[in-house]
Amino acid sequence: MELREKIEKYQPYNEQEEKDKQTMLKYIDTFDDVLTRNNEFGHFTASSWVVNKEKTKVLMIYHNIYKSWAWTGGHADGESDLLKTAIRELKEETGVENVKVLNDDIFSLEIICVNGHVKRGKYVSSHVHLNLTYLLEVDENEALRVKEDENSGVKWVNIEDVEKVSTEKWVVENVYKKINEKLKKMD
Repeated sequence: MELREKIEKYQPYNEQEEKDKQTMLKYIDTFDDVLTRNNEFGHFTASSWVVNKEKTKVLMIYHNIYKSWAWTGGHADGESDLLKTAIRELKEETGVENVKVLNDDIFSLEIICVNGHVKRGKYVSSHVHLNLTYLLEVDENEALRVKEDENSGVKWVNIEDVEKVSTEKWVVENVYKKINEKLKKMD
């Protein structure tokens, strides 16, 4: 299924998702390079909300650019299957090898503002990430490793403590809280 169709099919959880869904669809219709960083205004990314089997912990990385504990994820870089992107980024950023997809569908969507920063010695202007989030599971006994050019820590965080360890206020309030609410409703 095409990316646009997957987003159209997605049932928004709240007003933020409804507005962001409409913006994403307009963005796809307006630009032809939404899957690459060549679009300097914004581009698609994929993130993972990675839980343990009991759904009591979330696997997080200490993100070097944002200087905060965060979910895993990254740029589509031309890949239109964003679930595949989310899994690739999870494996690259944490070293895990065995990933269970709990749902093939988009679990959450959000547009996230990214402040200008330096990456690999070059300045990247402020832009937005049109982000799709997927729900994944990993055995919490799997070996973890840091990806030093992107993060400086990888750890399991109790689901109730996610809001305490992340310093990205908007993401905590509008994304992590929402995802945890949705996760609780699944039980």
